[in-house]
Amino acid sequence: MSELEQQLQTLRVEAETALAGCADLAALTQLKAKYIGTHGAVTAVLKALGRLPKEDKPRVGKLANEVKNTLATAFAARQEELESHISHLQSQMDTTLPGRRHRLGRLHPLTQIFEETVRIFRRMGFAVEDGPEIEDEWHCFDALNTPSDHPARDIQDTLYVDLPPHAKYGRYLLRTHTSPVQIRTMLRHQPPVRIIAPGRVFRRDNPDATHSPTFHQIEGLYVDRNVSVADLKGTVEFFFKQLLSPDTQVRFRPHFFPYTEPSFEIDLSTPHFRARGKEWIEIAGCGMVDPHVFKAVGYPDDAYTGWAFGFGIERLAMVQYGITDIRLFTENDVRFLEQF
Repeated sequence: MSELEQQLQTLRVEAETALAGCADLAALTQLKAKYIGTHGAVTAVLKALGRLPKEDKPRVGKLANEVKNTLATAFAARQEELESHISHLQSQMDTTLPGRRHRLGRLHPLTQIFEETVRIFRRMGFAVEDGPEIEDEWHCFDALNTPSDHPARDIQDTLYVDLPPHAKYGRYLLRTHTSPVQIRTMLRHQPPVRIIAPGRVFRRDNPDATHSPTFHQIEGLYVDRNVSVADLKGTVEFFFKQLLSPDTQVRFRPHFFPYTEPSFEIDLSTPHFRARGKEWIEIAGCGMVDPHVFKAVGYPDDAYTGWAFGFGIERLAMVQYGITDIRLFTENDVRFLEQF
């Protein structure tokens, strides 16, 4: 058997095997062109017959025509079979029926507030930092000047994790605020530091209209030389006017937080609440970073000042959209979510 005869036999077996697995007309067309088309493999063998010795031409030519005709018949049969299958499917389908609309999802109201908050602070030059949700006592409390007997560290208020304590940093817990991100950032970077730290936090709260055991915070930190309360007040006022309304008013009330001194509560007055007869609402906490916090992260004494704040994302969303029950955010009621 000559080389061309072996090639023809191989091509026939290959084509028949490929044809058996051909599932649609487009693939069938490509397969037909590959083997018996104008530039197909079998056609190329037919064109090479002229190079054969005179005595071999009749025998090899006969085999080549036989292979080509056999494949052409097989391709035609397969095409008819596929077309018949398509016709059957179309007969089972009413093409006059209207199409089904795909329901497009929407961003959750908390996601909308979160993304808008990040956009506003990015425009003011703040970078976004993240940290672990399972923290240790040192990063969550000790480095933030929170003493061991502080009520926030009681098991009634904090969710501790059943893991062996760290030899240096103490017990593990679900973070109660995103302030540990501030500590981790200051440990990595020297001032100036200008960051926001958004994320989920956890506390032992019984769910009701204004409390949830898990919620979201966004905290800010600015540390540099000669940073003052005036910088803090200007930043906070700009943020709330951008997020809520240009007519929003902000006031600071003295308060106490272990990690800031002096500390303030932030109250808001918006046209929306004034129209409902409520002049001011408490919205967040803030203050100048306590020197003990700088000492914990190794910043030089008296070289830098800074301020920090913390907002609840759910609280901001409730103010923005007039929502009165925090539980609505996690109930997954489509009727509620479609409003946003």
